[in-house]
Amino acid sequence: MLRTRIIPCLLVRNDSLVKTVRYGKHRYIGDTVNTCRIFNELEVDELVFLDFSATVENREPNIELLREISNECFMPLSYGGGIRDVRVAENIFRLGFEKIILNSYPLDHPGIIDELASIFGSQSIVIAIDVRRNIWGRQVLLAQSGRVTKKKQVLDWAREVEDRGAGEILLTSVDREGTWQGFDLDLTAQVAGSVAIPVIANGGGGCVRHIVDAVRQGRASAVALGSMVVFQGKGLGVLVNFPDKEQLGEILG
Repeated sequence: MLRTRIIPCLLVRNDSLVKTVRYGKHRYIGDTVNTCRIFNELEVDELVFLDFSATVENREPNIELLREISNECFMPLSYGGGIRDVRVAENIFRLGFEKIILNSYPLDHPGIIDELASIFGSQSIVIAIDVRRNIWGRQVLLAQSGRVTKKKQVLDWAREVEDRGAGEILLTSVDREGTWQGFDLDLTAQVAGSVAIPVIANGGGGCVRHIVDAVRQGRASAVALGSMVVFQGKGLGVLVNFPDKEQLGEILG
C-alpha cells in the first residue's frame, strides 16, 4: 500500500477548474463535477479544492458547488477559499468535507486557528502557507493568492500555526507553481524540520522523480499535484490523470 499521500490539488474559479502558473494567468481545465467523476474512476485517495478567487473577491465559498462536489466524490475532501469564521467552516463540514484550508485570514487574525481547532479538531484544520523568494533569494510569505506580501517570517509562522492547533500545513512554492520544475526542496525541508505536524509539498511537481525528491529530500509527509494531474504533459493538452499507484508504491511505499 502507498503510505505517502499523493493529492490532486485543483483550483476553482467561477465554478470551473483552472490551472495557473505562479498564481498568474490561468488556463481553463474543465467542469468541476465531471473532473470529480474522473478522479473517482482513478480511485484517488484524497482531493483538495482551492477557490483562489474567493478571498480576493471578498466573498464566501460557493456552497452549491461544494455540495455538488461532495455528492459526487467518494474520497476525503479538503476545501480552501473565503473561510473567515466558524459559521462558514461549519457549513462546509456539514456538506461532508473532512478538512478546511485557510491561508490569508489567519495571517491577520491568527486566533481563528485556535477557535476552529477547538471546535472541529486539529485534524480538520489545514493552514496554507504560500512562499515566494525575493530578488535576494529570501523567503517571503504571501497572502491573497500571491498578491499581498506579509512581514511574518515563514518558519516563525509555520511554528505558530502548529502551536495554535493546525493539524497540517499545505506549503506552496509560488515560484514553482505550474512550472513542472520540481518542488522547492530547501523550503520544504526547512518547514518540515521546524514543525511536528505533516507538511504537504505543493508547487512544481512534474514527474514521479519530483514526488520522490519531495518526500526523501524535502521531508514532506505528502505531495500535492496540480499540472501533473490535469495535463498530458508540459505544454500539452488537458488530460485528467493520476500517477501509476503501483509504480509509486514500489518507490515510496
